[in-house]
Amino acid sequence: MLASRRTAEPPQPVVGLRGQLLFVLASLFALTLLLSLLRAALLAFNWELAAESGWAQLGEAFINGLRFDLRVVIIAGAPLILSFFSVTLMRLRSLQCAWLTFAAVLLSLLGVVELNFYREFHQRLNALVFQYLQEDPATVLRMLWYGFPVVRLLLALAALSFAMFRLFRWLDRHTRVTPTANSTRLTQRGALIARLGVLILMLLSSTVLARGTLRQGPPLRWGDAFTTDSMFANQLGLTPALTLYAAAKAQYSSHRDNSWLDLMPTQQATAITRQLLLGPHDQLVEPELAPVRRDYLPPSDGTLPIRNVVVILMESFAGYYTGALGSPLEITPEFDKLSEQGLLFTRYFSNGTHTHQGMFATMACFPNVPGFEYLMQEPEGGHQFSGLPQLLGARDFNDLYVYNGDFAWDNQRGFFGNQGMTRFIGRNEYVNPVVSDPTWGVSDQDMFDRAVTELRAMPSDKPFYALLQTLSNHTPYALPSPLPVAEVTGQGNYANEHLSAMRYSDWALGRFFEQIRNEPYYAETLFVIVGDHGFGTPQQLTDLDLLRFHVPLLLIAPGMTERFGERNAIVGSQVDIVPTIMGRLGGKLRHQCWGRDLLSLPADDPGLAIIKPSGGGQTVGIIRADQVVIQPRGEPAKAYRYQLGADPRAIAEPDAPHLNDWQLQLEAYVQTATQALLNDQVGVEVAKSQAVTADPASAR
Repeated sequence: MLASRRTAEPPQPVVGLRGQLLFVLASLFALTLLLSLLRAALLAFNWELAAESGWAQLGEAFINGLRFDLRVVIIAGAPLILSFFSVTLMRLRSLQCAWLTFAAVLLSLLGVVELNFYREFHQRLNALVFQYLQEDPATVLRMLWYGFPVVRLLLALAALSFAMFRLFRWLDRHTRVTPTANSTRLTQRGALIARLGVLILMLLSSTVLARGTLRQGPPLRWGDAFTTDSMFANQLGLTPALTLYAAAKAQYSSHRDNSWLDLMPTQQATAITRQLLLGPHDQLVEPELAPVRRDYLPPSDGTLPIRNVVVILMESFAGYYTGALGSPLEITPEFDKLSEQGLLFTRYFSNGTHTHQGMFATMACFPNVPGFEYLMQEPEGGHQFSGLPQLLGARDFNDLYVYNGDFAWDNQRGFFGNQGMTRFIGRNEYVNPVVSDPTWGVSDQDMFDRAVTELRAMPSDKPFYALLQTLSNHTPYALPSPLPVAEVTGQGNYANEHLSAMRYSDWALGRFFEQIRNEPYYAETLFVIVGDHGFGTPQQLTDLDLLRFHVPLLLIAPGMTERFGERNAIVGSQVDIVPTIMGRLGGKLRHQCWGRDLLSLPADDPGLAIIKPSGGGQTVGIIRADQVVIQPRGEPAKAYRYQLGADPRAIAEPDAPHLNDWQLQLEAYVQTATQALLNDQVGVEVAKSQAVTADPASAR
């Protein structure tokens, strides 16, 4: 009788393939919904900060946020996705629910903590969290306890966590099935094939969602959230788990070991750096808050009758192959003609050897220092730099950024949007381009043609500044067929292709100037043409390969040659561009550029350039006149005397009398710049709590 009762009992619900799939999808959806609710809570908690944001911008923030949230959800759901490897793993529902609850608690904790964090700092969770953890725990705990509604936040966290736990348990119960004879037979027949099919489908879907984008190149980055004119809406689109992870990675990864810190006392490093950068027209201000913030009043006879500024950043425009700088190969005939109409700097250097370094050095006026050569992609790239967008934005200039490619590359849109630029024209904004390359985008002539249109449409009631960036001279080369110029021959296959692309870019540059020469704005505009970096040449000068840094800088403006001549042999680098531009515009200026106005230096000043190659290494160099000192960290410095032009060469000077002094100056400059970057002391304004430890008496 007892045996018959046992056989009569209904079978217990079990985890089947269909039920597991439903459980996984429903659980991931629940986590996604949780993150959206936390974003809504952040919006509600900081509603007063959203006053400047329209509903469309806030809606866009939630759409952007969903893309970031899905990345987090896929990472959190990885154990569930991998459970499809076997029936045994699928049936470990208790462990799966425990893991989901842990993930929900952690995400909820970050969301709850961020409510007040954002209100306090107007930033999502970042490296400040780790800085507070390193402070005195008792002080920090007191600050939190007395400064924030800790009890209410903990209660909210507990309630939210309990609700998510109950939800996961409910999903567990309602996605189990009661087995039948038919279902058992079908499961036995197709279990392996079905599980593998589901697993493959889940892995493929997860890969796409974890990247956060369908574009080629890099996955979703923080700059992809900066798509509106509202800083709050842009910040709202981020996800705290990812911002905190990025900050932790940057804070504790090995690349931080490359930072040149503690080489000398801070006061000494700051004083030396000030001596390098401050000139007779500079007045140091707020020395206790920032290392080189100063008021600059350019001499009145150095200003020009200009209203607008156009910066043209030429991809891989190497000085070695530029005719006006001595090359006999006739690669740059158009630039050579233009150089006769402006002021050409013959000893000019890029701060790095990749485009992204040229971008932030040129426009943000900050050098390429060890450990931060990918600055635009790192958390510190979110600082406000004393660059052209900030300085001209304060003067109410309109702005424009025209580029061949995708602004997601190197986080360009995120970085420059955060600096204040608002008008971006990238590869997706071109209609019927001459070239549409799947890797980079449109050709240089397409970019310049669009720039002609955009500059012509600029409102006349305000001055403007524009950044035009070429790309065709980068492998793989996006060139039209047939080429409008003769292909280069006789330099080797690789060099022929690269130099043909450079000749094409030069042609597109000349064509651009022909198109705009009669435009009304032309006669009141300063044009700045500069290479972002060089490229490989048959010769390697010094350990730093100096020719990879040598680029032309050409300034064209009304009255330029009459006032300053046609050529200038002073040494400069890309961080000098912003102060040199501002000096021609005139007017008192407060800035914290890490360069100088090259056209207002004393007659006996040979100029200065601090350079660093790409690749994460720790070698830097300092250049003055025709001499360079190269300093690998922890190794003896080397001095060279170099020569550029048609016959470039470098001669080692092991006993150079200036070697030790230059080494000290180089180390001081790099240390001071790095420390300022880490402390967010690189802009015009810095919070008083971030004061530098410097001796005010050392200020000039």
